[in-house]
Amino acid sequence: MIGKINQFKDSLKTLKELETKLTGINFSDPEKMLESIGVNIDELESSFESSLIKPIKLNYVNNSNNSEPEYAYGTDSGFDLRANESISLDPLERALIPTGIFLDVPENTEIQVRPKSGLAIKRGLTVLNTPGTVDYGYTGEIKVIVINLSNQTQKIEVGDKIAQAVICPVTQGRHVIFNKVDSLKEKDRNANGFGSTGN
Repeated sequence: MIGKINQFKDSLKTLKELETKLTGINFSDPEKMLESIGVNIDELESSFESSLIKPIKLNYVNNSNNSEPEYAYGTDSGFDLRANESISLDPLERALIPTGIFLDVPENTEIQVRPKSGLAIKRGLTVLNTPGTVDYGYTGEIKVIVINLSNQTQKIEVGDKIAQAVICPVTQGRHVIFNKVDSLKEKDRNANGFGSTGN
């Protein structure tokens, strides 16, 4: 019995100490509350983000003399693909341009090959089948279908940036079950297609 009373007294003491620590904390502002107990908000956010985002290891082979693939900025979603041969493209002409890069696409992802906005606006060069898809099972050389939409001949030199590659999560076909039904459940958009929400 005396042991239980002493245990109760210890619990009360702990509660009073906690009450003293919490005095003066503004609970209506969570950020200030965390700062007042010594939590660095930026470090907490960074730690939380790093626990959610696992780095992706992208194995590659570079059979060109171009620089190695890299992200210009840590916050970029795409890395540049560079031409591995020189070519001239007349207006509306298209060509399959090799990059010398071979990628081991991580499982449950795809590489999307997309245009570079600077090339599109300055020179009228874009990726014809945008976005081009590089599947997990493909281990061949990455080649880019470039089209010249300008009214002038455009020269592409070895080492020129011609596209960007973005790693995207994807549901692979082996995880999809086709289920034939007689009709589909109506949703808010139904059959409304292009232009149905305005210009």
